[in-house]
Amino acid sequence: MADPARPAAHGLKPPVQPPRSVRHAGRRLAAAAVVLLCAAAVLPPSAAVADGGPPWKAAPSGDGRPYFYLEGVAGTVFEDTLALTNPGSKPRTVGLRGSGEGAGAWIVLATPEVKIPPRTRAEVPFTVTVPPGAAPGDHPGAIVASGAGHETDVRVHLRVSGPKLAALTVEDVTVRSHGDGAVIEYALVNRGNTTLTPRLAVRAEGLVGSELLHRAPRTLPERLAPGERVERTEPWPGAPALDSVTVRLTATAAGGAHGEATASAPFVAWGTVTGTALLVLAAGAGSVWRVRRRRPPPTTPTGPPTNPERHLAQAGATT
Repeated sequence: MADPARPAAHGLKPPVQPPRSVRHAGRRLAAAAVVLLCAAAVLPPSAAVADGGPPWKAAPSGDGRPYFYLEGVAGTVFEDTLALTNPGSKPRTVGLRGSGEGAGAWIVLATPEVKIPPRTRAEVPFTVTVPPGAAPGDHPGAIVASGAGHETDVRVHLRVSGPKLAALTVEDVTVRSHGDGAVIEYALVNRGNTTLTPRLAVRAEGLVGSELLHRAPRTLPERLAPGERVERTEPWPGAPALDSVTVRLTATAAGGAHGEATASAPFVAWGTVTGTALLVLAAGAGSVWRVRRRRPPPTTPTGPPTNPERHLAQAGATT
């Protein structure tokens, strides 16, 4: 059961009226339709909204709760109630479903659809059953309500009690040319059991160790739930045109989470390289032609005859 006196993580405050919870799923939502009808309440005329406002509203039941906050050990079954308010003069039909891989997948609503009469508030009970093997940490979810062209999410912040593990990895880092610069692609994965808000630092070095890029750690806009993976890109305008670079990404988060990965990539301006190669080849061909032009023509050898005995015989006959 949630403790109202205990501050919640990430700046969340416990609900004004904490939900009920039981250790075992002894009670079911067998009489959901009866409970729903009995919980309907007629609103006073002053509660009607002006034209242009939302046709209905969804929020946790009770006063002052902007979201549901649940906390307990694995195996706990939480019970709570969603309030749907129709302040208008027409009946509204609202569909309901759980959303999210954590608490959203464990939500069971009394009914998937509610028809709300005019100027009426309907109370819809639901349960959140935490699996016995659920890992400690945050398991966020939501109840999605939609109908009459309007949709809203009512957040469900569920925390399973137990040791916390903050773990973050950087994966699948690649660097590729893009326009006049480059783009760094990577993925962040929450390997722990608590929600993380990662910070990222980027560095890149050239072939001889020169620093080409240095971006100090900055907070990213994503909040990663346990097990969540997000793919991101990091633009790099002004990347080198001719170099071999090594890019290092370092991700950190609260609780000591730390992940690091590197990737290497050659940067080659093929137009420049091709032009330079052609010039080198042309210069080499000219040098060879000049060498050949300057080489003297071959001459007939004037050395001694190859048959000395015949030469002596011819000399004797002459004498």
